[in-house]
Amino acid sequence: MLSKQRKINIIRKLQLKDTDTGSAEVQVGLLTEKIKELIGHLKTSPKDHHSRRGLLKMVGQRKRFMDYLHRNKEESYQKIIKELGLKH
Repeated sequence: MLSKQRKINIIRKLQLKDTDTGSAEVQVGLLTEKIKELIGHLKTSPKDHHSRRGLLKMVGQRKRFMDYLHRNKEESYQKIIKELGLKH
């Protein structure tokens, strides 16, 4: 689970304006951090199939957000890829 301070740092790094907490850019950043944490958990608990299913759902949701950014906000899409180190 993401700590409150870590979540705030991610939001500040990716927000478009001061009150932005729910844009696609911020959502991709938060999902990426949750995915990283869950991958670490699954390395130590390989038989945890319930968490693996949650991981796959998060990856799919992040992919949909990234597809949206790629179609509608190409500049933000490229920025997110560079900042988070994602493949495209």
